[in-house]
Amino acid sequence: MKIHIVQHGENLWLISQRYGANINQIASANQLDNPNVLVVGQALVIPTPYQTYVVQRGDTLGAIARRYATTVEAIAEVNQITDPSVIYIGQVLTIPVLFHTVKSGEALWLIAQNYGTTIEAIAKLNQLSNPSFIYPGLVLRIPERKRPIIEVNAYTTKTNEESRQEVLTLGKYFTYLSPFTYAIKEDGTITAMNEEALISAAWSRRVAPLLCLTNFSGNKFNSDLAATILRNPELQETLITNILRTIKTKGYTGLNMDFEYVHPEDRENYNAFLRRVVARLRPEGLSVSTALAPKISADQKGLLYEAHDYKAHGEILDFVVLMTYEWGWAGGKPWAISPINEVKRVLDYAVTAIPPSKILMGYPLYGRDWKIPWVQGTFAKTVSPKQAIRLAAKYGSAIQYDQTYQSPFFRYTDENGQQHEVWFEDARSAQAKFDTVKKYGLRGVSYWVLGSPFPQNWLVQEWNFSARKLL
Repeated sequence: MKIHIVQHGENLWLISQRYGANINQIASANQLDNPNVLVVGQALVIPTPYQTYVVQRGDTLGAIARRYATTVEAIAEVNQITDPSVIYIGQVLTIPVLFHTVKSGEALWLIAQNYGTTIEAIAKLNQLSNPSFIYPGLVLRIPERKRPIIEVNAYTTKTNEESRQEVLTLGKYFTYLSPFTYAIKEDGTITAMNEEALISAAWSRRVAPLLCLTNFSGNKFNSDLAATILRNPELQETLITNILRTIKTKGYTGLNMDFEYVHPEDRENYNAFLRRVVARLRPEGLSVSTALAPKISADQKGLLYEAHDYKAHGEILDFVVLMTYEWGWAGGKPWAISPINEVKRVLDYAVTAIPPSKILMGYPLYGRDWKIPWVQGTFAKTVSPKQAIRLAAKYGSAIQYDQTYQSPFFRYTDENGQQHEVWFEDARSAQAKFDTVKKYGLRGVSYWVLGSPFPQNWLVQEWNFSARKLL
């Protein structure tokens, strides 16, 4: 996989020729609305050129898999074949095996470097007696890359059929799915959700569903509601009993708690409550995790931060989600949603208090469109990365990239003469985030939130990591 930045005068054909990639594969990988319309500065994922095979009379998926020394499951997955016993004559299959045709002037060390492998590995797989002797036109099979394994959580706020289909489509990239949200009540009960279809879809893709519990009330986090529970041990036991009942009834595998804007004086109460939760859930084989505000020091002031005790959560829980996004929040000035320099400031502190092996780094799947000049009290519109590209194409805006924030942005003027500034995510910013996960040795990432199309992200994730499966 490579990332290409569109330059003036380029079209998809020229780009495909440069990389020796198929035009249709590039268009499909990036889910381009119109392959004939590219935006200057747009990042394109150039997919690895897999082998293709046209099904012949008498073929079976098993026979094809044996021919290419791969598996039926691998071919079925990449071609989205639900029933491996059903293929048809003339069907074009993508074979998830890498081949490279040697070009004039290429050396084996350069080919190995481009594919993230070694000369020795290529020579062994292709039985080359003399690795220094290769020639134009020689077809080499490229060894499969060994990728680090991480855990990946994805939050979702919708429970409709579209959301279920998204879980089915993207589930191979996830370890956990956290439907948002159950909320606590003052009497120790919790609100209801109709998320059974989501949970079923998660299990079918070996994704472990987590019950997400918040102090949400009236479309916002309620500090006093959290206090009611955190200051009453009897109510806590009632709440935990109700949590356990729901987990078992619905088929969850653990609990993810997102208590925000907790009163500072409830910091130790929150820690004590987490210990009670773990004491009752862990013997049942259930994981317990929390979502934490992005702090840069232990004593950081502010209602969002003070009750979140990084050190205690790191000791008590299985893992934590750091909400490293929303610097560019809807009610604030235009800014990157998740500027990598700010994310690293949070991580620099976090790894001193929490083992890196317990940290999932928060990762936004969305962008925002602000009206500029920005006016206090106005709110930006949330856009998906795909919508951002559409806006840039519609208004003829070139996409720029901020190297400090590692985030793309652009400006445009709409039909009414109103100026806008858009910050979003692309393949470059995705790679920067995954590089950060590697640098800090983190457990993985946690996406907020599904329902915002970002097709490039999944290719970049898959290039960098394998998602751990617990089921």
